[in-house]
Parts: sequence; structure tokens; C-alpha cells
Amino acid sequence: MRFNLIGPFEIVTDDGRVHRPGTPKVCQTLALLLTRPNEIITAESLIQELWGERPPRSAVTTLQTYIYHARRMFVNERLTDPDRPLIVTCPPGYAIQVEDDEVDVQVFERLVNRARTLLADGDPVSALRTVGQALELWRGPALANFPAGDVLTGHLAHLEELRIRAYEIRIEAKDRLGQHRESIAELRRLINDYPLNEWFHSRLIAALGATGRRAEALQAYQNVRRLLADELGLEPSLEIKRLQVRLLNPEPSEGVPWATRTGHRVLVDAKSA
Repeated sequence: MRFNLIGPFEIVTDDGRVHRPGTPKVCQTLALLLTRPNEIITAESLIQELWGERPPRSAVTTLQTYIYHARRMFVNERLTDPDRPLIVTCPPGYAIQVEDDEVDVQVFERLVNRARTLLADGDPVSALRTVGQALELWRGPALANFPAGDVLTGHLAHLEELRIRAYEIRIEAKDRLGQHRESIAELRRLINDYPLNEWFHSRLIAALGATGRRAEALQAYQNVRRLLADELGLEPSLEIKRLQVRLLNPEPSEGVPWATRTGHRVLVDAKSA
């Protein structure tokens, strides 16, 4: 079976049936358990997720009811073998016993980490293929079919950061393979989605410069300079300013590729992860 959290929360059975639990509180309970499979999630954390800082007096009993409904759902909907102990009570809380490859978030994180390692080891071809497999798992905003509480919101923020990291790895791998032209459309989309991410802006400027589109690259520089000034009162980063200098003063004989400095962020992250 597969638990999909990236997009609407759903459970896919071994025979391909898709089930989306209809009770938001049951979805929240299951989703929080699935963020840390095979680990104990305390009843306190679950209660905080479900009701925030103002839980009802009956919170413990009501949580037990949600756990009961979740267990019955797996049996009644024939989602798994009835003899399989899926949700177990482990004082001071509960745990869900699943394999890592049964949770799309776990698969996504493993693929991104693998792609980052491949890139750090000098294999951009394999890194590009692997990170592509990771990004294919995205079906929309995570847990899109019910509101997340305080605890899940923190996990979703981590997942979004990991998604950004995956895009960075893909752009970096394409840069190393000389696929600058292929990155331009994606970079424009990423800048639209993450307008304050200077790294994406710098890669767009570099990709345009590498493909001989200097005027567009300079316009891209002016766009990010104006955006940062208007939104944050900041100047562009030193790397972006250096790209502008290279655009204004091209030196074809220097033989230094545009993407020389683009791997710094990804490689540092790989070593510190």
C-alpha cells in the first residue's frame, strides 16, 4: 500500500484502489503519525495538532476515538490485511508501522538526498534522473484536502524547503551538463513561485548569459534588483552583482563557464546534511 501526503491525502491499496478519508481529524491524526513512521508520536503532540493551545477537556478520550475510527477504516474499507498491526498503542502515544517506501514523503526525501550525494560525487546525469523521480511525486500542495494544525504545519514547511532543494539540484545538474537553455523556462516559473529566492534569480541570469541572451540577462538583473529594493530594501547578493559585471564586461577569452559558482550552495548542504 502507499500513503500519499504530497497532494491530497490518500491511501492507495495494493490492488490500486484509492481511498481518501472523509473526516479531517482522522486525516490529521494519520498524517502526523506518517510524518515519523515507526516512531512514537505522543498523545500530547497529537492533541496539539488537533486542537492547538486550547484543547477540550475530553481531548484524550476524543483522540482515542479518532484512533479507533482510523483502525476501523482500514478494516472496513479493506485497505490492508486485517491481521496487520498498523496503528499501535505505545505509551505515551501511538505509532504507525509501515515501510519507508509506503509513504511518499519518505520516498521523496530519500530520492532528494540521493540526488544531492550524486551531484556532490560528480555524477550530474544520475543526479538529474534521481531528482526528477523525486519531483514526479508532487501532485499538488501537501495535505491539500484538509487544514493542517500547528504541528503538521512545521512538517509541511520542512517539506517545502526540501522541494526547493530538489529544484536547486535539478538546475545545478543541468548547468553542469551545459543544459542552460533547457533551464530557462523552469527558472522563470520558479521565480514566479519563489520571487525572493535570489539563487533562482542568479541562475536565470547566468543561463541567459550562457546562451547569448545578454539583454534579457541584464533585464533579469534589473528585475531582481528592483524587487529586492521594493520588498526588502536590500541590494542583490554579491554573486548576482558579479554576474552583472560579467554581462557588462564580457571576456570570451577567459574560458570560465557561467555556472562555475552555482554548485556552492548545493555542495555545502550535501556535506553538512
